[in-house]
Amino acid sequence: MAEQLTPISIPALMRRGALTVAAGRVALGLTALAWPAVPARPWVGASADDLAARVFGRALGARDLALGLGALAALARPGAGPGPAASWVAAGALSDALDVAASVASWRDLPRLTRWLVAASAGGAALTGAAAALTSVTSRAS
Repeated sequence: MAEQLTPISIPALMRRGALTVAAGRVALGLTALAWPAVPARPWVGASADDLAARVFGRALGARDLALGLGALAALARPGAGPGPAASWVAAGALSDALDVAASVASWRDLPRLTRWLVAASAGGAALTGAAAALTSVTSRAS
């Protein structure tokens, strides 16, 4: 039988979502720093192997690593108020939303199949982060 959601469980779910997105962001950032073409190829296609794409891929990887580590650290601080964690989570959500906007701006030039994957994953992370930032993401309820 499925567990029923209660108002008290929503902050715990949002916290788990924020933690999951932050951990994924760290993994993506590390991957992009080491092998920038791996996460870039679904987004920009064959040009992911170009020098410019590799440089920008590493820069975006550094951004994701910093945002992910910051969010994880803020979420892990015992007794911290909602401000620091919500700020880190919101910053990540904003960067994901802007990644979606950048994709939409170049939609016709992006690979047909994988552009949907990139937009869906970035959009999902943006929505999860925004929802978590607007709730008590620092709640320790689980």
